[in-house]
Amino acid sequence: MERYNLIVVGAGPAGLSAAIEAAGRGMSVIVFDENHRPGGQLFKQIHKFFGSKEHKAKIRGFKIGEQLLKEASDAGVKVQLNSTVTGMYLNNEVTVNHDGQICHYRGDSIIIATGASENMVPFDGWTLPGVIGAGAAQTMMNLHGVKPGSKVLMLGSGNVGLVVSFQLLQAGCEVVALVDAAPRIGGYGVHAAKVARTGVPFYLSHTIKKAEGTDCVTGVVIGQVDEHFKIIPGTEKHFDVDTICIAVGLSPMSQLLKMAGVKMEDNPRRGGQVPIVDEYGETSVPCIFAAGDVSGIEEASSAMIKGRMAGLRAAFRLGYTDEDSMKKSESDFAADLDSLRQGMFSPGNKGKLIEKTDEGIPVSMNLLTKGFVAADEISRFPGVTVQKGIHPVIECTQNIPCNPCQDACAKHCIKIGSCITALPQVENPSPCTGCGLCVASCSGQAIFLVNESFESGFASVTLPYEFLPLPVAGDKGTALDRSGKPVCDAEVVSVRTSPAFDHTNLLTMKVPVDYAMSARFFKKN
Repeated sequence: MERYNLIVVGAGPAGLSAAIEAAGRGMSVIVFDENHRPGGQLFKQIHKFFGSKEHKAKIRGFKIGEQLLKEASDAGVKVQLNSTVTGMYLNNEVTVNHDGQICHYRGDSIIIATGASENMVPFDGWTLPGVIGAGAAQTMMNLHGVKPGSKVLMLGSGNVGLVVSFQLLQAGCEVVALVDAAPRIGGYGVHAAKVARTGVPFYLSHTIKKAEGTDCVTGVVIGQVDEHFKIIPGTEKHFDVDTICIAVGLSPMSQLLKMAGVKMEDNPRRGGQVPIVDEYGETSVPCIFAAGDVSGIEEASSAMIKGRMAGLRAAFRLGYTDEDSMKKSESDFAADLDSLRQGMFSPGNKGKLIEKTDEGIPVSMNLLTKGFVAADEISRFPGVTVQKGIHPVIECTQNIPCNPCQDACAKHCIKIGSCITALPQVENPSPCTGCGLCVASCSGQAIFLVNESFESGFASVTLPYEFLPLPVAGDKGTALDRSGKPVCDAEVVSVRTSPAFDHTNLLTMKVPVDYAMSARFFKKN
């Protein structure tokens, strides 16, 4: 039987972070993961993360995964893949199925970071080929380069549903609709807005009635729901689709913790059956910890911090770090975690209708119900300015934890301050040079460069563009507004790429000056 100071179950963001922290303090660490590659969900995530530098903001998920793997390797962590932990027993002994062979290991401490599984919604036809989870869609697109389908309906408007909808569009799929039984969009408004301006309609207070087809999905019927979430007769709508993508939440994979005798609770705010843990992730069983989604559903940035905290506390329990060092590091981790848990999407606000921003500005109700800020609402937000010459227009309208735009601007045009959930503000007059770094750095693709005096009668609008094939200068097309509605003719002036932009291309289009503050997407004719 092999013995280690620390056994980590799960090589996702929380598990790898825990292993790195513990190994860095001298512990012998082994990580088991049932998959053929480490990194968990990170390697499916091609979007840029939110937060600050400390939270790996504006770095794409798969690159964060690569960074964590390198750190783990450098720290001497042993990562064993294709290894399913099948049981946990007395004295911190685990059994592992590795390529069909059962092996036994013992750890002085154990960190469970098994993550979560996707929820499903049963409806007539839900077992047909073509009904898939959002995670499966990401795996097909981002790991294997396979389109999940040609015409897709997305069920779920949380961050996962919004992000995967955009990725489906990037993969060349048509997203015919985004549907949710809730009356309001559950994810970040910036994620919804970048989907809406491509023309995808949102159907809130709707759900799927049935999937059509015999051998595979050929269509779907949705209907509006009442206050009891029952479909209202006569509200049904039909869509021709070949794929139905489900993104209706996650459930912690806590079975191993139950097997170990850890005290559990049913906590809907944390995702369901979760272990009772202290602020460091330690369970009711000494030296057994839980980190990441298995202890409560949050973003990957939070999971990495919670993993670090669990690894640190495990090191302290075994004498690999002193109390002063532990307290200093825990204080830093707690501060980082607290900053991510502020704003409108803090755990305490889950499910609540927030009517005003922290600054006292009325929240866009149109954004919450249709996916975009209405024209008569947009000017109330401090990042939306009208100036002479080129200047940034920041359509970030919710208090979310993110500040890369502030750091990106060498001219200090953009101000957020010490609180990373504050709404960004643009200096007036702005010393903007049009470099575009703020546009490329924005994880929510909510920044545009506008020049109302580009040419006589015409303005230029520079927007983030992550679709292939890339347009070229001179291409004619149509400008779409925030709702995805065509508003005017547009011509591509330039398309800029740079390693500093990290694959967020900057498309500049020329539009009539009257549409400078409404044209937000380019569609080639």
